[in-house]
Amino acid sequence: MISPKQQKILLFPYTDYDSIICDGAVRSGKTSIMMVAFVDWAMRNFSGCRFGICGKTVGSAKQNIVIPYMSMSYARKRYTIRWKGNENIMEVRRGNRINIFELFGGKDASSYMLIQGRTLAGVLLDEVVLMHKSFVQQAIARCSVDGSKKWFSCNPSSPSHWFYTEWIMQNEAKNALYLHFVMSDNPSLSEKKLKEYEREFNGVFYDRYVLGKWVVAEGLIYPMHTEALCEVMQAPAEKYVLSIDYGTQNAFSCGMWGLYDNVWIRVDEYYYSGRDAKYQKTDEEYADDLDQFTSDIPLRQGTKIPVIIDPSAASFIAVLRKRGRYKVRQADNAVLDGIRATATAMHAGYIKICRNCKALIKELQGYVWDEKKAEDTPLKVNDHACDEMRYFVKTMGIRGRKKAHTEYLHLWN
Repeated sequence: MISPKQQKILLFPYTDYDSIICDGAVRSGKTSIMMVAFVDWAMRNFSGCRFGICGKTVGSAKQNIVIPYMSMSYARKRYTIRWKGNENIMEVRRGNRINIFELFGGKDASSYMLIQGRTLAGVLLDEVVLMHKSFVQQAIARCSVDGSKKWFSCNPSSPSHWFYTEWIMQNEAKNALYLHFVMSDNPSLSEKKLKEYEREFNGVFYDRYVLGKWVVAEGLIYPMHTEALCEVMQAPAEKYVLSIDYGTQNAFSCGMWGLYDNVWIRVDEYYYSGRDAKYQKTDEEYADDLDQFTSDIPLRQGTKIPVIIDPSAASFIAVLRKRGRYKVRQADNAVLDGIRATATAMHAGYIKICRNCKALIKELQGYVWDEKKAEDTPLKVNDHACDEMRYFVKTMGIRGRKKAHTEYLHLWN
């Protein structure tokens, strides 16, 4: 069963449009049906050609687009599909027709070089707003085969985003079919699932990912933080993890996270500003302070304290590893992805903050979007504890209560 808007995606190849743009809420059925239509169109109209499948990274394109497609019974029955992982290529065969679908990632300014030189008969760009403009332009330019078409999908971002102003607002001039999706456009979602997804988001992320609106990020980044506050924990946790934003002149912030009944709680913090104290501590002094800060953590013989830390802190990472007390993992420092993950985790109750974490609470009260920037950017003022909280959530991959212990084991054991 497909919805009327999904039907329009399937009919797009039979129109005179050069491109299709599908935007709107998450889980609204855009990507899966677009991939089905994209491959069917390619196999019906071309043979011996190459097509591009693009995500923010090659890994996200594989996980979010290719693997779900290859697992569909429809695709397996209709085509002979061969995945060549060393080349990031999906080879699709039907009778005498064979086409190649190559994966690309467009996350930064240098990404355009990866697709440069290709000759494509079509390209699918999933989550196009997360890609660098130069990569998208190069991908479009590669579509030089007669009859080629461009396929775009995304969730909303800022209304000043270049894709919104240059493509969505100019869809008629671009000869692009524009379809806007909401969650109810996905017939496979039950009412219960719709409510679950709605509860995941708050603030600007609710407006964008649930309501499907292109809205400006403004005000507090975590307006739900007061609901995440809890009393000081007296009992020891099942597991502990430290998250660190390392500063020299800037503040050094360390959060201690404890696992309680599948909820991660920030039970304590160490915060030091060399600028405020008029004295800059050395790496060894910071390590001494951490030894003292973690002295009450119960450690079995041979075990170490897990630490997630800003990857730029190379010298301090080396000092911590030399101590033999810590097991260090470099943080995933993706800012917007990390903020989205943290906002979701906080709103859903997957993380909590004890009231004694005064430095973090103070930062959260003033942690706002920079309204002078065209793209979503936090105002870079007093954000060190907020940064290490984001490192923790994004690196641990916190996505729910039931998975909290599993995620810990995946990272550290």
